[in-house]
Amino acid sequence: MHKFSLNRLDFPILLPAFLMVTIGLASFYSIDFLLFKQQLIFLFLSFIAYLIFLNIDYKLFRLFSKQLYFLMIFLLLTLFLLGIEARGAVRWIDLFGIRVQFSEIIKPFFIIFLAQYLTTNESRSLSKFLKALALMAPFFFLILRQPDLGNAMIYFFTTILMLLVFGFPFFYFIGLAFVLILPFPVFFTFLHDYQKERILTFIDPTRDPFGSSYNVIQSLISIGSGGWFGKGFGEATQSILKFLPERHTDFIFASISESIGFVGAIFLMGLFIFLLTRIYKISRNAHEVFPNLVLMGFYFLFMTHIFLNIGMNIGIVPIVGVTLPFVSYGGSSLLTSFIMLGIISSIKFDYKKSKPLEIV
Repeated sequence: MHKFSLNRLDFPILLPAFLMVTIGLASFYSIDFLLFKQQLIFLFLSFIAYLIFLNIDYKLFRLFSKQLYFLMIFLLLTLFLLGIEARGAVRWIDLFGIRVQFSEIIKPFFIIFLAQYLTTNESRSLSKFLKALALMAPFFFLILRQPDLGNAMIYFFTTILMLLVFGFPFFYFIGLAFVLILPFPVFFTFLHDYQKERILTFIDPTRDPFGSSYNVIQSLISIGSGGWFGKGFGEATQSILKFLPERHTDFIFASISESIGFVGAIFLMGLFIFLLTRIYKISRNAHEVFPNLVLMGFYFLFMTHIFLNIGMNIGIVPIVGVTLPFVSYGGSSLLTSFIMLGIISSIKFDYKKSKPLEIV
């Protein structure tokens, strides 16, 4: 563990993160003061986690990556014994009165494990490609079993993107696409009824305005009613009057858009773009393959979350139920995001410290 120093803080990464959290907090304050108070506590704990992981040498996680893998599988399995059922899903466990979502918390460590596996040697063989998918499969199916299609998809897409950036031949991915597309009708039959409805609603958004289509229709109404500059926090009727479902989690983007309008929504997306650009630039300075792949994994994880959440809010992807990083309500999501920022800053500082002196 490194000696703590304020010089290790990465303000260009923290600034957009705190601005996004502030926008979320303003929305919670206008919706329900209890949500605001709880999220403020989550923010404090998450920033403490950021400081801890900022000062841990990220290479330690690499040394224990195999142990982390089995621990993550164990945690997901415990949900089926000790998990709390809410709205037909078992995704949380109660620890000292706080609900923890393991599928969220383990995301950074899954990426570290996958990066370690891929970088143990330079091979880009088909067997290594298939083994990487096999190592991801338990996470995908255990999370899908909760059921949580959104997070299962995030693990899958993040893995595929990491395999792509690692440099496996492109025809491997074409073959994988055919293997997945051909049995899709069979896979579709194993989905829960509400998951099938979400896919059918995506194909035809107006098929059931008072049932499966209700969420996306109300989301689009919320976004549209915000106009250019929004109605203002506390004046967004769709959110306050509860016409908009999951207004503080899955549909927080629609809720915020109604309050701050098109211009505010563009500003929020600009913050995400700035953060992603910053992570990408740091990855370019990490000349070793392992930290570079970890950073790109975090980049893809954030990007997938943002795309799926905003996409389902505006109706361009099926509703899969994922959070918007730093903005959605929830301690597990916020904690995970700040843990990743801490590891990113740790990698950045390590390379900044070890940069050789150039004599011109």
